[in-house]
Amino acid sequence: MTVWSGQVGRITVGGRGLEVRTWGPGPETAPTLVLLHEGLGSLGLWRDFPERLAAATGWGVAAYSRAGYGFSDPAELPRPLDYMTREAVDVLPGVLDALGVQRTVLMGHSDGATIAAIHAGSVADPRVRGLVLMAPHFFTEPMGLAEIARARQAFATTDLKDRMARHHADPEATFRGWNDAWLDPGFKAWHVGEVIDYLRVPVLAIQGEEDQYGTLAQIAEIETRSYAPVETLILPGCRHAPHQDCPEAVLAGVSEFCARLARIEAALPEGA
Repeated sequence: MTVWSGQVGRITVGGRGLEVRTWGPGPETAPTLVLLHEGLGSLGLWRDFPERLAAATGWGVAAYSRAGYGFSDPAELPRPLDYMTREAVDVLPGVLDALGVQRTVLMGHSDGATIAAIHAGSVADPRVRGLVLMAPHFFTEPMGLAEIARARQAFATTDLKDRMARHHADPEATFRGWNDAWLDPGFKAWHVGEVIDYLRVPVLAIQGEEDQYGTLAQIAEIETRSYAPVETLILPGCRHAPHQDCPEAVLAGVSEFCARLARIEAALPEGA
């Protein structure tokens, strides 16, 4: 099976097998939107959004499950408190290589948005032409940590584990890897806002006004620190998952952002 087959396949990065799926045109004919999932997400939990995104933009779309998520290989636990930086710097470049990506917009949600931003601000990667950051985290906030603590209680007392088992090979390890890191006392001081200072590609930042894991201070961090152009899409009545709560608005916003990027690149001198 070739990677760009439209079916679920596997790539190997850093010795671990990762499940992956692609939609739309391949990287030799169109840019690629690479989707990076949230802290409890997976390839399957994007549901029909990637297919709709490919149709709306005309671009290729690729999504994968990070190690320890979905039906990818397990990750070592406990996760280090800098796990998002390690994913961005040590793993994501190999994922893009394995996918054959040539021009990409990284589109991340929550932890995935943070990983996308860290990659763009830390790795000299000319393939990355833009970022779509949905509900990103650059520092901890008390209300977000309180919500993560409530998630721990829900995992212990409700059917959350059973529901996660539909999308993860080892829901216990997936949950603990994320939850234990965020609730580690040392994580309160976590702050990666400095990566924004080094962004050199346009950014579309998306957040719901009712996001239970983070406030609009996360978006303000991007607006005040980035030297690159930043557009924002703030969605009323939307919680932590804009692509689920407000899919039409997100699809429209991302499509317009990608179309503008394409027009800008088309107007540049050859070789620029």
